[in-house]
Amino acid sequence: MKKTFILVTSFVFSLGLLSANEVSFKPVFSKLKFTLPVAAVVPPDDTGRLFLVEQGGRILILPEDRIGGDSVEVFLDFTGRDMIAHAFEEGLLGLVFHPDFKKNRKFYVYYSLQHPKRTILSEMEVFTDKPNRANLSTERKLLEIPQPFWNHNSGNMTFGPDGMLYLAVGDGGKRDDVRRFAQNPFMFNGKVLRLDVNARSKGLQYGIPPDNPFVGKEGMRGEIWALGLRNPWGMDYDHKTGVFWLADVGQDLREEVNHIRKGANYGWSFREADLKFVKRGDSPPKDAVFEEPVAVYGRPEGVSITGGIVYYGKRHSKLKGHFLYGDWGTGHVWAVGYDAKRKKVAKDRMIFRNNEKGNPKKFLFKPSVFVSAPDGETLVFSWTGGAFEMVN
Repeated sequence: MKKTFILVTSFVFSLGLLSANEVSFKPVFSKLKFTLPVAAVVPPDDTGRLFLVEQGGRILILPEDRIGGDSVEVFLDFTGRDMIAHAFEEGLLGLVFHPDFKKNRKFYVYYSLQHPKRTILSEMEVFTDKPNRANLSTERKLLEIPQPFWNHNSGNMTFGPDGMLYLAVGDGGKRDDVRRFAQNPFMFNGKVLRLDVNARSKGLQYGIPPDNPFVGKEGMRGEIWALGLRNPWGMDYDHKTGVFWLADVGQDLREEVNHIRKGANYGWSFREADLKFVKRGDSPPKDAVFEEPVAVYGRPEGVSITGGIVYYGKRHSKLKGHFLYGDWGTGHVWAVGYDAKRKKVAKDRMIFRNNEKGNPKKFLFKPSVFVSAPDGETLVFSWTGGAFEMVN
């Protein structure tokens, strides 16, 4: 049974005497209740609305007032669908709005279904006369991906500056990449896909961009943009620098941040981040070239990475252009920079060390969502129900 968590309301937490954190987090939306947030999105329509995705099947529009707001609007409700057998990683998992949403009212959702297990990428529209309500009758299923297990569905989505939809898909689940999907170029699992939602290729509900790296290659799916991923959880396409950031959850030893590049292979399950994956006995092909992660951390700093947004707010000048990410298990938060002129990554650093013993009321911070709010500042949603604004 799912639990509904109530937001903690009355403090700003940092480590005080334990260490000096670069940032702190102030609770917001304290009068609201929501369950298992997995994504948050601001649509490109100048309305300043903030949409929050609950894993159980609802999308909520949060109030503009982060302090006193006490009600939400339900934009979409999938709770009656057969989405979830294991609540930990199945359900409604992704949301993104079309770049031309202001005119065409189109948006995209990614969710799991049962019997058989599969994940769905669908296009939908908003009612013309009800801009805060999704018109469920407009659903058009673009893609269905078979899922052998209940975990590692991913579902992070973004539109690039090229107008293409990028969808991250996990390796199919269980452990050890048992189906060996991540390196299989004919399977969608363990990949980043690049789709043209404004076109339709033969027999498909979407277009395959002709400049995708594996188009026309035997035994390879043309939809694939990059491969060798385990369970991507958090990505952001920096439209100012052209850098495509993605956080990928590790298994036993390492969590990683990557720059996603056309045709690149990120190593799983021959590697776990920057280390050889010892539970795989066979060797990679001799011609295999694996992309190195741009940031990694191991145990005990964290157990499950959560990405991530590139910060361009006004409050933290030293963090501008940095990719911010955290760990679902420990609650620590990091920043990794990028020098656009030199095209080099700066060393990552921890900007907030969460410590349950050092926080008032023994609060546990489990980040599951990072989002740039309409004012450009960073909000973090905790899987346990809290919402927080990054402050000085």
